Amino acid sequence: MHVVPLSALADNYVWMLYDDAGNAIVVDPGEAAPVETALQERQLQLRAILLTHHHNDHIGGVGALLARYPVPVYAPHDERIGEVTQRVQDGDEVEIDAPRAHFRVIEIPGHTRTHIAYAGEGLLLCGDTLFSMGCGRLFEGTPEQMLTSLDKLAALPGETKVCCAHEYTAANGRFALTVEPHNPALAKRVEQVQALRDRQQPSLPVTLETELATNPFLRVDSDEVGAWCRHHGAEAGRVARFAALRAAKDVFRG
Repeated sequence: MHVVPLSALADNYVWMLYDDAGNAIVVDPGEAAPVETALQERQLQLRAILLTHHHNDHIGGVGALLARYPVPVYAPHDERIGEVTQRVQDGDEVEIDAPRAHFRVIEIPGHTRTHIAYAGEGLLLCGDTLFSMGCGRLFEGTPEQMLTSLDKLAALPGETKVCCAHEYTAANGRFALTVEPHNPALAKRVEQVQALRDRQQPSLPVTLETELATNPFLRVDSDEVGAWCRHHGAEAGRVARFAALRAAKDVFRG
């Protein structure tokens, strides 16, 4: 299975998965044109669309794609997402024949109330919940919900490749360094990301193992993150530490 992030809109990635027989799946097509171009250039046939949540920069291209490719569309139970052929929820299994792929659905509310992820084929297709060295804003959920969702994702195998939906990595790394300035894995990852972006290459996918070593939102139990939280007046407890991190990131300019 080949995995390619297609640049869309300002900083979105539409993830395309395809096999050597020319069958493709796309995830969160907020814009149709990059998908259509990639299908034509690689001589692929679109077979399915997976959606993680209702925001327009993740579903805005679905209608145009379906007009040309009448394929199954998988999405969470959310009336704000139309043109869906199969609604899925936590624990459901998504089986796609071509390209042959199997995904488990994980409900991960926080960014939105109905956000889901798809885990399988060594991949985590996580929309806007988990970013490299960051996480999504809490538009509809609570800190407790988001932390629970991140804990679910953190429990996946370390070799899982995390396919985030935005190229936010460099900015997230700058914030992460203010939280854990003495983390050598973080410093190395920030340097690697800068080199990739200097060459206009994507910073993703990234292994979950790397995220567990560098992402402060997955590291609320680490000593250095705990010290940062205490310094910033966070109350005791994992949820309070996460909430303090997310509040600081919301106003961070760096």
